[in-house]
Amino acid sequence: MHNHRGGIVSVDLLTAPTIGFERLYAFVILRHLRREIIWISVTTHPTAEWLARQITEAFPWDSAPKILIRDNDKAFGEVFRRRVRAMGIRDHPITPRSPWQNGCVERVIGSIRRECLDHMIVLGEAHLQRTLDSYANYYNSVRTHLALDKNAPFRRQVKRIGSIQSRPMLGGLHHHYVRV
Repeated sequence: MHNHRGGIVSVDLLTAPTIGFERLYAFVILRHLRREIIWISVTTHPTAEWLARQITEAFPWDSAPKILIRDNDKAFGEVFRRRVRAMGIRDHPITPRSPWQNGCVERVIGSIRRECLDHMIVLGEAHLQRTLDSYANYYNSVRTHLALDKNAPFRRQVKRIGSIQSRPMLGGLHHHYVRV
């Protein structure tokens, strides 16, 4: 599996309640190579057609992965499976009631909940999309990962000279400390 990480992505749906007690769904796509969140999109009703469109938008032209790991949710219907096959992606659904088989994306969804959604009230679909886009930017470019030698999925240079300043992210929920 270590040799094939570059061609593997995991997908899953995250649910979030709103202030009006609606349930919103966020479709999360994670690339295994550097644990990079490459796509998050929000909807009120995830259909197979909507999920197929999201896969097409996430992987334009020749950027499709070789392997897609997903759960057996009914939302991943025949239209989704046909689109994935047409893009040349090998679809690997996990065994029912076995979330540990899709552990990478499950862990990212847990991080999104713990570090972001548990500390705010979602106002609606557009608000959740903006929040998750902001979190994905924070996760990919600032948040350190022990498995990546305390680096972020998007590598960054270590600056050794200058004074340290704090820059708020996600509305002050997290901070990025940088040398200026």
